[in-house]
Amino acid sequence: MAVGGDQPIILKRIKKGGGDGHHGGAWKVAYADFVTAMMAFFLLMWLINTTSPEQKRGIADYFAPASVSQTSSGAGGILGGAALANDGSKASGSSDVIEELAPSSRNPNDGDSKEGGKPMTAEEAAAAEQAAAQAAREDAAFASAAQSLRQAMQSMPELAELSKNIIIDETPEGLRIQLIDQEGRSMFNQGSTQPNDRAKLLLRAVSKVINQLPNRISIYGHTSASANGAKPESDWSLSSARADSSRKVLQGAGVDPDRVYQVSGKAGSEPLYPDDPMLPGNRRIAIVLLREAPVLPPEPGL
Repeated sequence: MAVGGDQPIILKRIKKGGGDGHHGGAWKVAYADFVTAMMAFFLLMWLINTTSPEQKRGIADYFAPASVSQTSSGAGGILGGAALANDGSKASGSSDVIEELAPSSRNPNDGDSKEGGKPMTAEEAAAAEQAAAQAAREDAAFASAAQSLRQAMQSMPELAELSKNIIIDETPEGLRIQLIDQEGRSMFNQGSTQPNDRAKLLLRAVSKVINQLPNRISIYGHTSASANGAKPESDWSLSSARADSSRKVLQGAGVDPDRVYQVSGKAGSEPLYPDDPMLPGNRRIAIVLLREAPVLPPEPGL
């Protein structure tokens, strides 16, 4: 109470609020972002750990530019392209063809001369240029077709699990698609000439690729050697019958019969694995989209 009429002294104390009032709780947003990032990281690690090598390869191939294997032809899964040996059916592959057609591998003066140093005529130069353009178009078409089959194999679960049963490579003869046996995953039952369900599934997928292109096709049947290394006489008829049965499945899936150029059986004469002709992978069906005949220069005097 004031004494002698003096004004009372009033003390006003201001109590400060909480410590987070000046920044509005921004740390909560940063923490939420951190938790979300950690959740995404662990989810990614879990997905990487649960996917198979084939699925990882398929994801990588999906984002890769469309191309056929650039290495020598061979096995190792879809578009494997690893050379197996210097002999056998896998002796030459896409790299040989690509290097032969690559502009950098040619002598700049090759377009103006023939063997022996004689200059090329205008007709011969035009034919050579047309042949090179045709080969380039075929390579691009083959690459697109192979990429389509590769994507189909990865997008359909029932096909993805069969990715080890198919090999695609480019050879001087054309684009070759091979349906091979794996241990426990055969294309034909033992001694049977009719493709089983998994073979029919793959053949129908291959038919969609074939129908993208106008090229003629050849179909070859192959068998493996027996347990004692012998090549039974019956393998010739067995491989021929299996190739013809595959032709019927392709035609049933929409492939024009007029496009079939050749159907033949090669028994065990061209093993996929020359060092071990008894491996299941030697039993296979090879479907080749044939290259078109090169343009021949006009003969003198015609």
